[in-house]
Amino acid sequence: MSVLIFLVVLVVLILVHEWGHFIVAKKTGMRVDEFGIGFPPKAFGIKRGETEYTINWLPIGGFVRIFGENGDEAGDVSEADKARAFSARPKWAQALVLIAGVTMNVLLAWVLFATTYMVGVPTAIESADATDAATLYVAGTIPNSPAAVIPAGAEILSVTAGERTLDSLTPEAFTAFVTEVAPDTMSVTYETDGESMVVDIVPAQGLDSEQPERYLAGVSLALIEVTSYDPLTALSLATETTISALGSIALGLGTLLVQTFTGAADYSQIAGPIGIVGMVGDAASFGFTALLTFMAIISLNLAVINLLPFPALDGGRLVFVAIEAITNRRIPPVWANRVNLIGFGLLMLLMIAVTYNDIIRLF
Repeated sequence: MSVLIFLVVLVVLILVHEWGHFIVAKKTGMRVDEFGIGFPPKAFGIKRGETEYTINWLPIGGFVRIFGENGDEAGDVSEADKARAFSARPKWAQALVLIAGVTMNVLLAWVLFATTYMVGVPTAIESADATDAATLYVAGTIPNSPAAVIPAGAEILSVTAGERTLDSLTPEAFTAFVTEVAPDTMSVTYETDGESMVVDIVPAQGLDSEQPERYLAGVSLALIEVTSYDPLTALSLATETTISALGSIALGLGTLLVQTFTGAADYSQIAGPIGIVGMVGDAASFGFTALLTFMAIISLNLAVINLLPFPALDGGRLVFVAIEAITNRRIPPVWANRVNLIGFGLLMLLMIAVTYNDIIRLF
């Protein structure tokens, strides 16, 4: 199921990104020959007008093939088509086409954030502010503690000890109940991934270094209530969240690049396709809004990465456009294509390395 959700998320992100390139290219008078999902070889395609829409066998990206962007405007081509080539259009138009994909990823994230704020965002609240709709969730557990068998994100449904039952499902009431029943066994009923499970826990001492004699279950709890906002507030919050997330992602990526050159980078924290499949599944288990939020974060990551001035990425191609604008001379297509091919190859090697790292973490 996680793989299916991942593929749906990937297709949506690719469609939005490439549609940005596609629509701006069309609006600036360029001829678009192909709109592809995945990379060749081609599985099948449908031609509508001058554009062929294709599905390709390598589901790791997508592309828009614009006439003249790779030096293919030479030869037996009409003057009208030559005038519609990517290279024949003004530099501002070329730059807009390249920026459009990133812009659409940012806009998609903004829309997703706004949607989650309107639908309702799970928010941690104090017990005094809780309503009957509040639920108790496991935020985390202490390793090797009695409660370590309960997964993070599980919803606590009930807690009993013999004939005693925890009447109020709040973090404070749970802590008091543990103290009251210790060292007797208590049964915790929780729900995770749609399944209800029961686990017996024996409170233990020594989990609190400052109060070693204190009995604890070793679990951190949070009272969660879904908070929804009116459209105007949701849009405002979405704008703040998008800007904040973009800054954090850019800072994190910049730090990683600096550490890479200094030899201090920790690549174990980077997730590839396999790692993201797992994270998508985890996000989906927390509900639809959590999945939308995760999707928004991935979209922003794609936007920031694509702006890097690296060959084969939109940022690298923007550098070529800037050089041509400054020198007033076109970079020879054969050299531009070679540089982009090398960049693409390096990106594929990085993808393989990250995927290998994902597989190692599974074992």
